[in-house]
Amino acid sequence: MNRNTKRLRADQSKKAVAFAKVCKALSDESRVKIMLMLSSGATNACDFMDALNISQPTLSHHLKILSEAGLVHFEKDGKWRIYALSESGERMVAYIVNG
Repeated sequence: MNRNTKRLRADQSKKAVAFAKVCKALSDESRVKIMLMLSSGATNACDFMDALNISQPTLSHHLKILSEAGLVHFEKDGKWRIYALSESGERMVAYIVNG
């Protein structure tokens, strides 16, 4: 096996890991609902907890998985975190909504 083949396999491996993270993130109905809510604009965690009727630790878990998959990001605004879809997240929501 030459260097180019090894490099290609390493690139494919990285892509496979990233794709698996996205699949894991989208495998939960609550996480998909969070993404659909974010398609209306950035918001804070309290809005998710109320709408989904979930606890703060559960929400944090979901947001962490979405963030690690590169679908959601946040900015700090004082003591608040404001969540929004990333570019990848926006494309994924468009696919979910439009098919």
